[in-house]
Amino acid sequence: MQGEQLAEAEIGFLGITGDRSWALFDLATGFGLTARRVPELLFATGRLRADGGAEVVLPDGTVTADDAVLSTWLGRDVGLRPAVGGPAHPRYESPDDDEVPGATSWRDWEGPGGAFHDIAAARVSLVATGTLGRWDRRRFRSNIVLDGSGEGGLIGSRVRVGGVVLDVGDPIPRCVMVTRPQPGGLDRDTSVLKTIHRERGGDLAVGAQVHTPGTVRTGDDLTPA
Repeated sequence: MQGEQLAEAEIGFLGITGDRSWALFDLATGFGLTARRVPELLFATGRLRADGGAEVVLPDGTVTADDAVLSTWLGRDVGLRPAVGGPAHPRYESPDDDEVPGATSWRDWEGPGGAFHDIAAARVSLVATGTLGRWDRRRFRSNIVLDGSGEGGLIGSRVRVGGVVLDVGDPIPRCVMVTRPQPGGLDRDTSVLKTIHRERGGDLAVGAQVHTPGTVRTGDDLTPA
């Protein structure tokens, strides 16, 4: 669903506190739903409640956590489920060819437990403004946006951002998600993914594991740790 810009965030071993702690699941297939399969998700917003639950703000302003209402909205049977006490081994799917509109061939894989991340190696994602260029950062949903010319040089290093220490791993492969339309003037744009494949081998941004939890604030420097 829609991302959220934060001036300050607590980061634990599973990433930003609360991030990906709930997800919608297709009850017929058992897959965790993403905008790869259901682009309409990007026009809704998920938010946490004070009681520890979650709810969804639909495009028409309706606020709900009711599976029946959410199912009617998406035209399929879905369930809103927590990562804690939810599916121990969530599964996700993606088109075999991200550059073919309306792909009919899909692959699936098992994600890590604890929070609904696609891959365990990217509990926190980082991207540099120099990498994004003129692209809208909302397309890539990175947790930390760095001022600078590129994040590739961080791969394999341990860095500190604010009170958090991160072990930076591999580049993040991009999928059809980055082409999807979103509210606020982001139209469907297949050239984004084509350019990433042509110029960057299909990757953009880097993933990291959390070595030391802590707080990150806008304006914090990134330094070797």
